[in-house]
Amino acid sequence: MVKTSLKVGQFAPDFCLLDQEGNQTCLENFRGKWVILFFYPRDNTPGCSLEAKNFSCLRKDFEAENAVVIGASRDSVQSHRRFIEKKELKITLLSDDQANVHRMYDVLHPKHFRGKEVISAVRTTFLIDPEGKIARIWDNVRAAGHAEKVLSELKSLKEK
Repeated sequence: MVKTSLKVGQFAPDFCLLDQEGNQTCLENFRGKWVILFFYPRDNTPGCSLEAKNFSCLRKDFEAENAVVIGASRDSVQSHRRFIEKKELKITLLSDDQANVHRMYDVLHPKHFRGKEVISAVRTTFLIDPEGKIARIWDNVRAAGHAEKVLSELKSLKEK
């Protein structure tokens, strides 16, 4: 099983990327809030669409917990805009077209696709606390039911 080299308890690597509107979004702008940062392979694919829609459906629940949900892929700003419109998403998507943040978070790994080895994003979610530390990591995520698991974990961490 492929895992990120980042660890719970360490500070999440800081970054700035463009969102679906072309606005610069930086992790440090969310200090004081919980951040759900999920990396996914591609816009408009079945698993990625399911994951993004599930996070969108629970957006208000996350907001009630002082949390923001941010998705990141190597797709372009324009691709994200079309994805959001097509799937009626209610979350922020960041374009990491140079894959710099993917590398910082160690979520790019080789996998076999149609008989060839390709470097691809492994679906990974980071729960980052209000101080900027990684509170929880989900590696090799299965899209179905994932957003609900993240929300449940967030609630239980906040109760401690």
